[in-house]
Amino acid sequence: MNVINLILGIVGGYLLGTLPSAIIVARAKGVDITTFGSGNPGASNVARAIGWRYGSIVFVLDAAKGAIPALLLIGHRPSAYICGAVAIVGHIFPATRGFKGGKGIATGAGVLLVLHPLIMIISAVSWIAIMKLSKKASVASIVVVPLVVVLLIVTGKPAWEIFAFIGIGLLIEVRHLSNIKRLLSGSEPPVSGTRG
Repeated sequence: MNVINLILGIVGGYLLGTLPSAIIVARAKGVDITTFGSGNPGASNVARAIGWRYGSIVFVLDAAKGAIPALLLIGHRPSAYICGAVAIVGHIFPATRGFKGGKGIATGAGVLLVLHPLIMIISAVSWIAIMKLSKKASVASIVVVPLVVVLLIVTGKPAWEIFAFIGIGLLIEVRHLSNIKRLLSGSEPPVSGTRG
């Protein structure tokens, strides 16, 4: 793997990750998503604000931010992991918005889709089921992250890939600490998704 290509992939992955999909989509409908609900610029909060149709659009756009750099470098798997992870970091900590971004679930899903599509499908079905049962997108996200690691272990993936996803997963879980606090206090908002 050419070092220059890797550097370009890292820079490009981060910049791609910073694209504010949720803010752009919500603003097009006249909503400042950073002041609505949890204030998180992500698919679930957009779904709460303007409906699941727009939340789904944001999810696809955010997933693409992780999938594109991973896919472009899939020929060298470690580089695909690095650049996909950097895209997640860009989404969570965008320099363009004071390092205040989303939670990383959708962008991480995009990386997982490229690297382990079957595990992504199982995780997506699990996320939907947990969300419908709990009525909380955050619960689904918090539970699915360790599920991905378990699936990687069960399916016999290389140790370095497992540890790579543990690192990514820990970052995503840390970003959900505020959700965990709200869940414990009973103030976490449900996902209604009745509009749009």
